[in-house]
Amino acid sequence: MIDNFSIVLSHGLLLLAFWLLTRRDDLDREPPPEPDAEPQGFGATKRRQASRQDTLTDA
Repeated sequence: MIDNFSIVLSHGLLLLAFWLLTRRDDLDREPPPEPDAEPQGFGATKRRQASRQDTLTDA
């Protein structure tokens, strides 16, 4: 009897949690990430130097 009660209780709580989570509207929407201001990582200094040289030669 106790085994059946514990199984029904645990599954009932899981169903309640699932039902409450599916009713939330904010789980389907996510704001887009903000773009990086400067490139970061491997080769970022080379890209900065190349872009500076391109602006100097254009002027």
